[in-house]
Amino acid sequence: MVSFSCQDSENTIDDVLDYETGAILRTISVENAVLNSSIPTTAFVATVEEQDEQDGALLQEVRVLVELRDLTTDFTTPATGDVYVKSIPASEFTTGPVGLPRATISATFGEMQEALGLSLDAENGYQAGDVFIVKLEVVLTDGRSFGPSSAAGIITGGFFSSPFQYNALISCSPAPGDYTITMVDTYGDGWQSTTGNGGVNPITIEVEDASGNITNLYAGMCSNYEPFTVDDCQPSTDGGSSAVQVVTIPEGSLAANWFFGGDYWGEIEMSITGPNGDVIFSAGTGLAPGLMPIAVCAQ
Repeated sequence: MVSFSCQDSENTIDDVLDYETGAILRTISVENAVLNSSIPTTAFVATVEEQDEQDGALLQEVRVLVELRDLTTDFTTPATGDVYVKSIPASEFTTGPVGLPRATISATFGEMQEALGLSLDAENGYQAGDVFIVKLEVVLTDGRSFGPSSAAGIITGGFFSSPFQYNALISCSPAPGDYTITMVDTYGDGWQSTTGNGGVNPITIEVEDASGNITNLYAGMCSNYEPFTVDDCQPSTDGGSSAVQVVTIPEGSLAANWFFGGDYWGEIEMSITGPNGDVIFSAGTGLAPGLMPIAVCAQ
């Protein structure tokens, strides 16, 4: 006796095989997806594994393309489309643990910037906070190619993990020099924060040097209602309504991340002037705690 069913299978692999047999690039890991625009050699780095109907025997090359996603609010850089950056030939792949071709693919910020022909410019180029979309395209020896546009949702996640594209955030090294913080307390009793060293300096700047070491700088207006030392905050010149403090970002710093600890009574206002004399941040009362949008890039 032989039994069989005419019901269609609902297994994922059967859905995949229902389409033209092609190729995928399985994401093994993403080692770095943050690009420091001040250091052209910083790179997007990911390890991928290629699979085709002949278990990698059809692989000819993987092409790397890039597109700018402009997240600047004041201007919108004209669309770049997909721009070719480089190719990684099959010869640079090695056999991975499951017998499929595997390689670590990298593209530096300098390579992608040159391919796009863009510069640091809010209106017609890139800015810190924008994103480079790194796209990979598999080219087979029979002339077919597969990339993000041919990736059905069924292979972009889960077991196949083959999105063919990744977001790389653009950051920058900070401009060195003096940053002047003009502080106001609308009640006139100094700053009281929800966090911070001593409870009175809600601005913390995490500065990373060339060796990767982190040093914290602090800023705030001293309050007579909180214990403090001069190292913790800047005494007010008029009884608690205003103060000015200068923090210095050293030459050669790789990063400077500014954090606001919070405002206990909702009385804090501030403006920050960068080393070039421009006001780079200004906020009235109600500023939310967390990462502050401050980025002045080193030239």
